[in-house]
Amino acid sequence: MHITLTGNLGSGKSTISKLMSQQYGYEIYSTGKIQRQLAAERGLTVLEMNRLMETDHSFDNIIDDTVRKISEEAKEDLFFDSRLAWHFAVNSFKVFLSVDINEAARRVFNDSRGDVETYKDMIDARDNLIERASAEDARYKEIYGIDYFRPTNYNLILDSTFTSPKILAEMIQLEKQHYEEQVMMGNTPSKPRILLSPNRLCGMKSGNTRDNSDIYESHAVVRMKIETFEVVNGTEEINDAAVSGYEFISVEDESTL
Repeated sequence: MHITLTGNLGSGKSTISKLMSQQYGYEIYSTGKIQRQLAAERGLTVLEMNRLMETDHSFDNIIDDTVRKISEEAKEDLFFDSRLAWHFAVNSFKVFLSVDINEAARRVFNDSRGDVETYKDMIDARDNLIERASAEDARYKEIYGIDYFRPTNYNLILDSTFTSPKILAEMIQLEKQHYEEQVMMGNTPSKPRILLSPNRLCGMKSGNTRDNSDIYESHAVVRMKIETFEVVNGTEEINDAAVSGYEFISVEDESTL
């Protein structure tokens, strides 16, 4: 089974992809790189490229058709770092990597990508990320009729705000293996596995110093939005998980209840 990775801008998808290749031997297919190349070839920023793609769908078709073909013809499991590979790749474990918007802004502001993505300051980076995410979400609805931020699109939603990429890569691999075992037993999960940082949900600005993969299994319910999660109920469990030093808390999205 392939793995398709998508998620919030600045969530660390490229770093995770490299680790999945190094630690588990996956061949990586990245369409984000292709999109940046298309923008650079035309002297455009990524945001400008997104705006162009709103009216010229030929770029989307180039990316989408390639993803589908590669996933169908591959003889080994691949790892797709792609915005929409979850929608086009066949037989994949679908992962959405989430991150707090302020942490995402800090990351992209400090990340060097030449002249393709530049920001005046972190506020500019944050505003740009929100605008880009909203533009992409609207485009996906118009072109494909899909809601990119619908939790049921994915098998695993994983929070990268405070956790090291190494731990995240390990968790993706373990969750994939567990999912495959359930499928083989005829128990395909009907809901996504949602693992978020309790510190993030509590509004804390830092995570646990232990950097572990401990999961607090809870009945808390959240509401997934473009750049955040709102707590619907289960505040007491979330606070308990944070105080107890858990890296993650398992929650459900209200749309799946």
